[in-house]
Amino acid sequence: MGCGYTDFEEEFNEAGWYMPDEHGPHQRTWMAFGASQQIWGRRLLPEVQRNLATIAKTIAQYEPVSMLVRENEVDLARELAGPTVDLVVSPLDDLWIRDTGPVFVQTENGDRAAIDFNFNGWGRKQAFSRDAKVARLVAEQAGVNVINTDLILEGGCIEVDGHGTAVITESCVLNNNRNPGVSKAEFEDLLMPLLGLDKIIWLPGIRGMDITDGHTDFYARFTSPGVVVAGYEPHPSSFDHEVTKQHLEILRESTDAQGRPLEVIVLEAPTIIREEFATNDFAPGYVGFYVCNDAVIIPEFGDAQADLSAKQAIQQAFSDREVVQLNIDGIAAGGGSIHCATQQEPLV
Repeated sequence: MGCGYTDFEEEFNEAGWYMPDEHGPHQRTWMAFGASQQIWGRRLLPEVQRNLATIAKTIAQYEPVSMLVRENEVDLARELAGPTVDLVVSPLDDLWIRDTGPVFVQTENGDRAAIDFNFNGWGRKQAFSRDAKVARLVAEQAGVNVINTDLILEGGCIEVDGHGTAVITESCVLNNNRNPGVSKAEFEDLLMPLLGLDKIIWLPGIRGMDITDGHTDFYARFTSPGVVVAGYEPHPSSFDHEVTKQHLEILRESTDAQGRPLEVIVLEAPTIIREEFATNDFAPGYVGFYVCNDAVIIPEFGDAQADLSAKQAIQQAFSDREVVQLNIDGIAAGGGSIHCATQQEPLV
C-alpha cells in the first residue's frame, strides 16, 4: 500500500508530527448540519437537527464552532443554532464529522496539517460521495496542508493520549470493507508514523452490529495520559455485554507507550432510556463525550442514577473543566453521540 507522497508529505515524515489529545487547547470545533430525511426519517429529523444546534450552541460558549450546512438549509441552521455558530456552506450526506472530517496533526514547532483518511461510508454502507470531500474542505477552511494515505478509516476509530499511545478497535479498521488484506502489522506500519504513535492498544470491537463496525469512541477514551474511561454494558442480553467485559480486561492489563499501567474508569451504560426516540440503533453510552476548551459535553438519557454517576466520574477525571450534560436522544437514536458529531481543530 504505497502512499504516493507529495513533496510536503516527504517533509512530513521527517518533521515529528503527532495527533494531539482532544483535551489539549482547540482553535475551534467543526460540526456538520447534515441530517436528512432520506437517512433519518421524517419523525427523527427535526429532533436530530435540534440536537445538533444545541451541541453547537453549548460548545460555542467555550470555543469557536464552525458548522457545515447545505446551501438550502442555511436559514434553518441559523434559526436553530443562533448567531454564535459560524456557518460554512458545503454539500453533505450526513452529520458525522468525526468520521468524515480530517484528523489534525501538529509538530512541537507549531506547524499543523490534516490527514484525509478516505471516508467510504463505513465500508460502503451509506451514500458518501459528498462526505468523502469534507476532510479536504475543512482542511482548506483551516488553512492547512492535506496528508494523503491509502488507509481507509474514520476519526471515531482513533483514540490517542497525545503522547504516543492509541486505542483502536480491530473490528472497524482491520476489516475488508475498509482495508482489505491489510494485516495488523501492516496497518501499524502505515498509521503509526502518521499520528506519531509508539504503541497501539488493540480492542476487538464487534463487527456488523452497527454501521461503524464498533468504533473505539463508543468503548474507550483517554482523559489524560495513563487514564482511560471505558464503557460497560451491564445488560446480559445486549450484544455489547461480553465485548465490553473483554475490553475492560484488556485495558486493565495494558500499559501505555511510557510503560505505565492504565487506570481504567468504568462508565456503566444506562438501563433506562426515554421512550420517545427509542430505536433498535439507539446508542445509550456515556463514552461519547466531547472535550472542548474548559468544558466536557456529555450525554444524559433519563436514567437518574446512571446519568449522575457518569457526570461525577467525568467531573473527577476533568476536575478543571465544567461538565455539561445534554439530551441528545435524536442523535443517539441513529447510533451516535456528541463525539461523533464533532471534530476538534487543535490550537498550536
